[in-house]
Amino acid sequence: MRTNSVILPDVGRNGHSTGGAVRVLVVAEDADMVELLTSVLRFAGYQVRIASSGANARTATEEWAPALMVQDGFTVARYLHGRRCTVPAIFLTPGDQLHGKLPGLTVGGGSYIAKPFSPDELVAGVRAVLRRSGADTAGPDSDGVLRFADLELREDTYEVSRAGEAIQLTLTEFRLLRYLMNNTERVLTRAQILDHVWPYDHTGDERIVASYVFRLRQKVDRVGLPLIHTLRRVGYILRLPRE
Repeated sequence: MRTNSVILPDVGRNGHSTGGAVRVLVVAEDADMVELLTSVLRFAGYQVRIASSGANARTATEEWAPALMVQDGFTVARYLHGRRCTVPAIFLTPGDQLHGKLPGLTVGGGSYIAKPFSPDELVAGVRAVLRRSGADTAGPDSDGVLRFADLELREDTYEVSRAGEAIQLTLTEFRLLRYLMNNTERVLTRAQILDHVWPYDHTGDERIVASYVFRLRQKVDRVGLPLIHTLRRVGYILRLPRE
């Protein structure tokens, strides 16, 4: 796990911290996972409390009233499901467990995020569930749509379009574009992009970033003014071209 080297999500282009004072309960036993989750969520502006067991999670939901739970696995979910917990939850689970595993099990609704995940993906997932539950409606991107010039990205449906024309992206390309759009007019280094966009346990080098930026530019900048720019030996930036 790349916990100690994780670069936390940046504040958005308008300087706002999307999470506000919304309460998020982290339910996990693994110390590295707890550190990763709490660091990312607190930096994003959420109030965070930790529970390591079903009993602790139940007490926290009753006394602290979180708006959302982020659960590592399903063990605690089984415990809370039997006690009719209605707090929305995000379940973190290996991708091979997402299909046919615990059919129909939800704790007040929510969603799943496959492990390994990127910090940016976690924050986006939290935002999406909170929007659906009505607990997080503040901020200019509360509709789940990121916009820059004639480019639009819909976080909830993974749709991207430019000038009304749909753009088909891979999941990694989508994550990369979302990160760029959350940090418009800011130069992002390869190291920053690698730590935000790629999963926390990725062990590859930074050259993969250049490859994906090239592929993304071919799709996004195929028509219209170029939006994705390279600053040699520095990094990349999403902005309008300068005269």
